[in-house]
Amino acid sequence: MFARPVSLQARLMAAVIGFVSLILVIVAIITSATLGKTLEDRLQEQLAGYSAVAARWVTDAEPVTAVTGTTLTAEQALAGKRVPAGLLLAVQPAAQAASGVIVTASGGQALTDRDLFDLKEALRGAGTATVSLRTAGSYLVSIAQTESGTVVVTGLSRAEIQRTLGALFTVIALATLGGLLLLALTTALTISMGLRPLRAVAATATRVAGRPLDRGEVSITERVPDYEADPRTEVGRVGVALNTLLDHVDSSLAARQRNEERMRRFVADASHELRTPLASIRGYSELSLRALRQDDATAPPSPQTMQDTTSALERIQAQSLRMTRLVEDLLLLARLDEGRELLRSEVDLTQLAVEALTDAQPTAPEHVWELDVPGDPVLLSGDAGRLHQVLANLLANARTHTPTGTTITLSLAVEGGDAVLRVHDDGPGIDPDVRDEMFARFARGDASRARRTGGTGLGLAIAKAIVEGHGGTIEVASTPGDTTFTVRLPLASTQ
Repeated sequence: MFARPVSLQARLMAAVIGFVSLILVIVAIITSATLGKTLEDRLQEQLAGYSAVAARWVTDAEPVTAVTGTTLTAEQALAGKRVPAGLLLAVQPAAQAASGVIVTASGGQALTDRDLFDLKEALRGAGTATVSLRTAGSYLVSIAQTESGTVVVTGLSRAEIQRTLGALFTVIALATLGGLLLLALTTALTISMGLRPLRAVAATATRVAGRPLDRGEVSITERVPDYEADPRTEVGRVGVALNTLLDHVDSSLAARQRNEERMRRFVADASHELRTPLASIRGYSELSLRALRQDDATAPPSPQTMQDTTSALERIQAQSLRMTRLVEDLLLLARLDEGRELLRSEVDLTQLAVEALTDAQPTAPEHVWELDVPGDPVLLSGDAGRLHQVLANLLANARTHTPTGTTITLSLAVEGGDAVLRVHDDGPGIDPDVRDEMFARFARGDASRARRTGGTGLGLAIAKAIVEGHGGTIEVASTPGDTTFTVRLPLASTQ
C-alpha cells in the first residue's frame, strides 16, 4: 500500500520543527550536564571540608568516652556543635558498633541499620560515593579514619542539586514547548507566504488545463499575477517561466488558428476553382450526349450535330487543361512547402532576365517593354526553371493588370551580397485593400470571382514559395503610376 502523499508545506514544517527540536534537546542535555557537574563539584568541595572537621570532632570526643567507659556515637561527636541541616555523620570505633545521625532542623535523625549497611557497601573500596538512603534520600558521602582507628563517614544531601536540576528541566521543557509552538506558527506563516506563488502557478495551470485548447478559436488570457512572479526569488521564477510558456503557447495557438483559417480559405478557394471547370465539363458533356441522342441512331450525325459536338469537346478540352494547370500549381506549392522541388545549379540571372522579357513581349505587343541588366553575368546557386517561372509570373501579372501602353521594366542589380530583380510598371497600381494579401494563395487583384483576368490566383503564391526556397524575399510597393515587385536573392560564391 502506498503512503499517503504529504504536502510540501507539511514536510518543510516537520523538517524545521524536528531539526530545531533536536537542537533544543541537545542544548538542554549539555546545559543540564554542565550545571549538574558544577553543582556536584561544589558539593564535593563542601564535603571535603566537613569531612575534615567531622574527623576532628570525633577525635575530640574519644577521650571523654574513654573516661566514662561508654561507646562513642555520632550524637556524642556532634553534641554542642553548630552544623548545617542535612549533614550526615556515621562513626564506628574500633571493635564497636556503628552509629549514625542526619542533622535536621528539629534535631537529629538516627540512621537505621539498613542505612548503615548501604553506606558501608557504597564506600567499599572508594573514598567518596553517592548513596541513596531509604529514609533520607540521595547523599554524597566520604570516609575517613582517626588515629585511634575510628571510621568516620561524612555526607551532604544532594536534594538541592536534584531540586535545581528538576527546576531547570521544567523551565527548559516549558521554554522548548513554547518556542516550538511559536516556531510552528511562524514557520507555517513563512512557508505559506513563500509557497503562495506556487499556489498561484498551480491555480493558473489548472485554469488553463480546463480550457478546450484542441478546437475553436483559442486565446489564453490566464497568467500568474505579476506580484506572484518575481524573478528575484526562486519560487517567483517558476511563475515567470509559466507566464513565458503561456505566452509561447498562446502565440502558437494563434498561429495554429491563422493556419486553420488560411487552410479553410484555401480549401474553399480550391474547391471553387475546381468546381467551375468540372461544371463546364459536365455541361458540355451532357450537351454533346443530348445532341447525339436526338439524331436517329441508324443514321449518321448531321453536320450541325457534329459541329456542336466538336465545339463542346473543344470546351471540355480547354476546361480540362485549365483544371490540369490548377492541380499542377497546387502540387507545385505542396512540393515547394516540403522543400523537394528545387534542383540547384549555377544560374546566370542576367541571361534569365533577358529570356523572360523576350518571352513576355509577344504576349502583349501593345505594352512598352524595357530591360535594364548589367553587362556581366550575375551568378547564384538556384533552380533556373523555377526562377524563370518567378519572372514569368511577375511579368504576366504586370501585363494582365495594366492597360495598353503601360511601360513594364525588368531590371537587375547587385546590392551588397544580394541580386535584386525588380519588375516595375506605371499602371494604375494595386488596391491597398488587397495589397497585403497579394502573395496569399488564390489572391487576385480584384475581389470578385468573375475571372476577368483569367488567373487562378496562385501565381504570386508560387513565386513567393520559390523565392523563399532560394533563401530570398519578395516584396511589393505600389502607388498609382508606380508599382514595383522586388525580389532579393543571395548570391552564390563562384569559387
